Amino acid sequence: MIIAIDGTTASGKGTISKRLSAHYGLPHMDTGRLYRATGVAALRAGVDLTDPDAVAHVARHLDLASFDEADLRTADAGKAASVVAAIPDVRQALFELQRAFATQPIGALLDGRDIGTVIAPEADAKLWVDARVEVRGERRWKELQGQGSDLTLEEVIEQLRARDQRDQSRKDAPAEMAADAVLIDTSDLTIEAAVEKAIAAVEAAIARGNRA
Repeated sequence: MIIAIDGTTASGKGTISKRLSAHYGLPHMDTGRLYRATGVAALRAGVDLTDPDAVAHVARHLDLASFDEADLRTADAGKAASVVAAIPDVRQALFELQRAFATQPIGALLDGRDIGTVIAPEADAKLWVDARVEVRGERRWKELQGQGSDLTLEEVIEQLRARDQRDQSRKDAPAEMAADAVLIDTSDLTIEAAVEKAIAAVEAAIARGNRA
């Protein structure tokens, strides 16, 4: 079984993905981590993020083991990820890695922005997790405050709006809800309620598949 979970930053997508991965006993890949790592690695190497050939070279030689999770959760890492993710050669460099993970015999759960549309369009269940940008901004702002960031709430919200625009307008694999995905709006839900709703959506998708 393949479960594809896509959505926006700070929507609760990652938390839901981890819970569902444990619930169904499926290996989990946070594909956004690949792009954050590529962005951070490029910045560390002094590579211009607007140089597609140089950034693609970084992506093809990415060593995820060289990053601490804290390195990949900063505001700069998120911004860099959004920039490099718009480069077609970077997406191609990381495509095979994601595709191999998705198609392993034991099944998989992947979360990102184009899993249900590009990486695993044949997924058995597809979810799109989202929330109002003001709600997502407050969640992200609190997370960044814990990391010592001095960004204001308004600045974080504007950064999310800008990232949404970049992700949705890029020419190659734009972030968009698959036609057969189920929307999980977490704006007014607790984590537990969102997870329950997500599991119900997956169960319904599995049932439809069994009837097909």
